[in-house]
Amino acid sequence: MTATMHTAGEFTGKHMLLTVLGFFGVVIGVNVTMATLASTSWTGLVVENTYVASQQFNNRAKQGRAQAALGWDGRLTIASGEVRYSLVDAKGKLVPLHGVRVLFRHPSYDAQDKAVTLTAASGPDSAGEFAARHTPKDGVWIVEIDADAGLALPFRDVRRIIIWKGALQ
Repeated sequence: MTATMHTAGEFTGKHMLLTVLGFFGVVIGVNVTMATLASTSWTGLVVENTYVASQQFNNRAKQGRAQAALGWDGRLTIASGEVRYSLVDAKGKLVPLHGVRVLFRHPSYDAQDKAVTLTAASGPDSAGEFAARHTPKDGVWIVEIDADAGLALPFRDVRRIIIWKGALQ
């Protein structure tokens, strides 16, 4: 049995083991961190057919500019298990609506998407408002509102919202 002598600063098998373990520890740590951040924060959008969506983009942008020229503003509230929507013109007067349909879309998957038809709300403080009972789950949602205001096309209001504890934030 012979004893091996190591000189100071010599790279040994123990050093190699620590280097390899440190390298893979950093790689695994970064991968776990990035995967966690990606799964908890991604609010992308899933479309059925990206080619068709890209072909419709210019037409929808033109419609959006024409709608924006009206100066109308949609007012959406979600609280206490109820969704309410009304539309006011540039002067702040209520725009008479004939019907409102709201589609709640989850940005990353469509399993929880839900279409809700709002009806004219009753009560002294709800003139011009449409309402329905619905409580979306907490999280990020894309809300697509189609309000029939007697135009050739429905007034379209699309927004990204956050629901927290059952209420719009």
